[in-house]
Amino acid sequence: MSVRKLVQPSFTPREREVLVRLCRGETYRSIARGLGISPHTVDTHIRRVRSKAGVTNRSQLVILAVELGFFRPASLEVRTGPGDEG
Repeated sequence: MSVRKLVQPSFTPREREVLVRLCRGETYRSIARGLGISPHTVDTHIRRVRSKAGVTNRSQLVILAVELGFFRPASLEVRTGPGDEG
């Protein structure tokens, strides 16, 4: 993905929900089951999100979701514990 000014696309609440679940590694079938929609509808939401964001694949969508703050991978979470203070 090229360096570009981040402009937050206007995703619907459902599109954001589908995007976050995709970022978590869920399959279209799993997303559909969790939201009570068909896998075809999940695909439609993903295609609309890709179009609005101007990206061409799911990997770019995940990167965009992280950059926009929609998703924060667990590996980036700050962990505190014994000896981590200060």
